[in-house]
Amino acid sequence: MYTLALRSLGDHSEAEDVTQATFVSAWKARATYDDERASLSTWLIAIARRRIADAHRARAHSARVMDALQQSAEPAIEEEPDVADAILVAHELELLEPDARTVVRLAFYDDLTHAQISEHLGMPLGTVKSHLRRSLHRMRIRLEGTRVAH
Repeated sequence: MYTLALRSLGDHSEAEDVTQATFVSAWKARATYDDERASLSTWLIAIARRRIADAHRARAHSARVMDALQQSAEPAIEEEPDVADAILVAHELELLEPDARTVVRLAFYDDLTHAQISEHLGMPLGTVKSHLRRSLHRMRIRLEGTRVAH
């Protein structure tokens, strides 16, 4: 499974994540396995191929989002940060899961790259990226809700 994922994705940490996702999916769907329809290895490879396709879609989506962000990025505004906003962001950070909070802090406060965070925490690169993507999404949703409420 790992070799199949590595050959397709070309990234060790993503291949590790896909391998894990494959076996988690297989475990969850174990009741649907029918040895009369396919061998166990064929069934697992089919699941792995779907997880690899998911990883390619996620990679393409991330690339589109990053391109859109870069194209729409406005020049930095030279003004003092709003204390209320800083408190609000700090509060939202505290609501994150401990691992996700650590990853976000290392990325934005310590200005580490994804690879540096992965190495620093001993965490797969794909997991670091997933933590950042999910955490920023959750924070954006909650912060947008807070802005609308006020």
